[in-house]
Amino acid sequence: MSRVYPLLAIFGSYLLVILTNPVRIALRDGLRCVFRFRRLWLLFALFGLAYTLFQFFVLTPLTSTPDLRLEQFAWRSWHWPAFTEVWTESALHTLESVAGIFDASATTFPLSVLAAILLLLNWRGLHFALARALHQRFRFGGWLIYLAILLSALASLLKPLTYWLLPDRAHFLTQAHFLQASAAIDAVAFIFEYLCAVYIQVYLITVALAWIKGLQFREGDLLRFAVRRFSFVLRWVGLVVLASTLLLRLPLLVAYFRDLPGVLDYLPSGRCAMALLILCFATMQISLVLHNETLREAFRAHWQFVRRDFPRLGWFLLICAIHFWFLALADMVMRAAATERFLVLLLWQLVYLLLRSFVTGWLLASWVCLFRQCEIGRADRETWIRY
Repeated sequence: MSRVYPLLAIFGSYLLVILTNPVRIALRDGLRCVFRFRRLWLLFALFGLAYTLFQFFVLTPLTSTPDLRLEQFAWRSWHWPAFTEVWTESALHTLESVAGIFDASATTFPLSVLAAILLLLNWRGLHFALARALHQRFRFGGWLIYLAILLSALASLLKPLTYWLLPDRAHFLTQAHFLQASAAIDAVAFIFEYLCAVYIQVYLITVALAWIKGLQFREGDLLRFAVRRFSFVLRWVGLVVLASTLLLRLPLLVAYFRDLPGVLDYLPSGRCAMALLILCFATMQISLVLHNETLREAFRAHWQFVRRDFPRLGWFLLICAIHFWFLALADMVMRAAATERFLVLLLWQLVYLLLRSFVTGWLLASWVCLFRQCEIGRADRETWIRY
């Protein structure tokens, strides 16, 4: 019972916070939206599953038959880490996950390769819709952005080859040159992967908005509509890509060509700075998606939203942090406790993936509901959305 009471206290405190916080109406409506449109979390689960399988079967393949023995599920023999060993990394993962609600929550590789193929083949007219939207939004500059997207899509197609070749198969290059070429391809492919993740986020925001307004839609029409809304987000996305390149990608890329001591030790600070940057401008993406705004107008609307509704925004960030921190802490503990137990880690990753995908979809839908409620001045309404 000495272990049960703390768990009951934690669960009771969680229910108290969820049922009494000022954004509970948006959380409730977001939950109903997720149950109505399951794609809001299944898309995150699909991309996360692809990345998890890629990690296990490509980056950490089976090395021996003991990896499949059931004895590894004997949890009493696991090494359970202390809280001080995992809290730092779990806090960083929590910060990045909360920031993903306002930027891009999906990890699109390796399915970004399929997305690049579908884009080049004009699946459901998305290629032509993107070209038209960029031309209408940016005129001549739109063609330069279009060319950059195509180049990053081609780099995304080349990225799997770098994993297949590896230095031992790439006899046409020295090991150093192969690593430099792989790093350059990865840096360019990251742009398409990030743009793909942002487009998925824009699409899911439009799905939640359609539910709020009670609209009916055809899937192809909504995908093309999301492309047009995506073009309005591109200037903000460009600033985020620039900041991410300078803080994270460029130091890693330069390290393959020049000796940069301590570059890996710098990465946690860079990741934290990127997450804080996105949180400081939390409403930029959704404001650009929902309104035909310029970047300057979106900045002005963001600061007005923060001044007017900062308590609700703060509570929403706290709710997001609570959920993602518990998930990140459980993940860190399980990874440390079940080290070198292939089946245990694979099963846990599947469970963790489903939980995190559902929480991400729920909080994203709740964020759309909260933003709309704050905009129309009805954040405290108690009536249920009935569609």
